Amino acid sequence: MLDYRKIITVEPGKRGGKACIRNMRITVNDVLSWLASGMTTNEILEDFDELTQEDMIAVLSYASDRENKIYQIAL
Repeated sequence: MLDYRKIITVEPGKRGGKACIRNMRITVNDVLSWLASGMTTNEILEDFDELTQEDMIAVLSYASDRENKIYQIAL
C-alpha cells in the first residue's frame, strides 16, 4: 500500500498551507476538483506531465484518510 505521507506535503508558506503534491504548487484539492469535473486520471497526467500515477493514488489515499478521520471525530 502506498504511503501518501511520502508524497503529500504541507508547507505553511505555500498555497496557504494546503496539502500539495511533492512540494509542487499543485494541491490535493486541485486534483480532486479536476476529477470531480469529469477529467480522467489519464487526462490529468497528460496535462500535467510533472504528476505521476503514484501521485494520483496518493491524492485519493490522502482524501480517503481525511474523510475517515472526520467521520471518527463526528462520532
